[in-house]
Amino acid sequence: MTQTSHSAPELGFMGLLRWAWRQLTSMKIALILLMMLGVAAIPGSLFPQRSQNPQKVDQYFTSYPTLSKWMDHLHFFSVYSSPWFSAIYLLLFISLIGCVLPRTFHHLKAIGQKPPLTPRNLDRMEGHRVVSASSVDAIAKSEIWLKKNRFRVRSDGDAISAEKGYSRETGNLMFHLSLILILVGVGMGGLFGMKGEAILNVGERFINTPTSYDNISYGKFQSQGSLVPFSLSVTDFKATYDPITQQPSNYVLTTMVSNPIGTPAKPVTIQVNHPLTFGSTKIYLQANGYSPVVTVRDASGSITFRGPTTFLPQDADLSSLGAIKVPDMKPQIGFIASFLPTASSSPTRGIFSSYPEVLDPRLVLSAWSGNLGLDSGNPQSVYSLNTSQMKKIGLKALTLGSTYNFGAGSITFDGWKPWVNLQIVDDPGKIYAFLGAICAILGLLMSLFTRQRRIWVRVGDRVEIAGLAKNGIPGLEEELTLLQKKLEEQ
Repeated sequence: MTQTSHSAPELGFMGLLRWAWRQLTSMKIALILLMMLGVAAIPGSLFPQRSQNPQKVDQYFTSYPTLSKWMDHLHFFSVYSSPWFSAIYLLLFISLIGCVLPRTFHHLKAIGQKPPLTPRNLDRMEGHRVVSASSVDAIAKSEIWLKKNRFRVRSDGDAISAEKGYSRETGNLMFHLSLILILVGVGMGGLFGMKGEAILNVGERFINTPTSYDNISYGKFQSQGSLVPFSLSVTDFKATYDPITQQPSNYVLTTMVSNPIGTPAKPVTIQVNHPLTFGSTKIYLQANGYSPVVTVRDASGSITFRGPTTFLPQDADLSSLGAIKVPDMKPQIGFIASFLPTASSSPTRGIFSSYPEVLDPRLVLSAWSGNLGLDSGNPQSVYSLNTSQMKKIGLKALTLGSTYNFGAGSITFDGWKPWVNLQIVDDPGKIYAFLGAICAILGLLMSLFTRQRRIWVRVGDRVEIAGLAKNGIPGLEEELTLLQKKLEEQ
């Protein structure tokens, strides 16, 4: 007697593709990809991103040159546009579509179908009971009661099968389809959107061109020529504060806007949560601060610098730090300065600002002379001073209108101007992501609170009823009891 061996048939290329597609479109893989997307986004919150803060990326390269080189190769400074993040995103998108769409088509077909026939052995089903009712009108009474309670009814001679709760699966599918819509919205924003910021002093004008931005990032398919043509002039900015809590109560930015450029300007007010809108482009009032106005003269009295310099707030009372650079003087002069809107002092804290509104301003200066390093070829922050090749020559606190003579020249504190940080965002996919989020919540509520169940009635030698509660949701026994009472009514 010979023993024969049987080998499994080869899968083949098409069979392998079908197997890979079934694996990719399974709900298990979709959940794994969703978790992987969340994990892949973590580096984007831990490390500075080149599109958002290129200066911090440059500082990272200066502090950790070898590590930063490898991190840049792995796209840790551009996480959301990296090949590996995009691959996970696209696989999740394909997985959800392949998983949800067939279920959706199947559900649409099932909605129009009749409930399944009554099982032969009702005594094996949940809540089975024999009803002490006349078999003459039991079918008619059952049909009336079931339809009244929103059951879909199928009559089959001496039996009735009824079902309700189709909206549970509708809600489940609606939730997953909404996730796809959210992914589409996020993808559209990444491909066709843009985001930029610009700091403007009161009295300055902004024209929506790339050179007017302090920083700007484009989507993959967004071009510079697609920016909305508008210009904006800042005419006034008012910030009000609670005198007790010192917390801001309102910000009001008054502007003159031309859209398109060249048309007569119109006054427009921008407030927090009330942006200026041009189609899908929105202009938000994001932050504010102060720009001290100074005049710097050389030893001969000639003006070498005059105007406002933007300082960055350091606390809630708008104590601000900044740098004033005067490269046209010989030797070059720079100031590390603090602007205090309402100056106060204490033995422990020294001089500080006690209120965010300008009531008693001070400009505290640290003067330096030497090489500012502006010609080194390395990018330099306008808010800080590189003193590695400079010598400290003095320290002075100026009141409004006062002058500090530092030998090689003088600096006068002339006043201040409020500045605002405008965030300009063009996100055409935001509306889709918003609608997707709303539909996802509605779908989740439908799937959680909808009771899906079946009830059967059979009339023969006796009247029997039974049911089936899908997903184990309670309430079936109560409905069967109500149906029993209806049938037992005389």
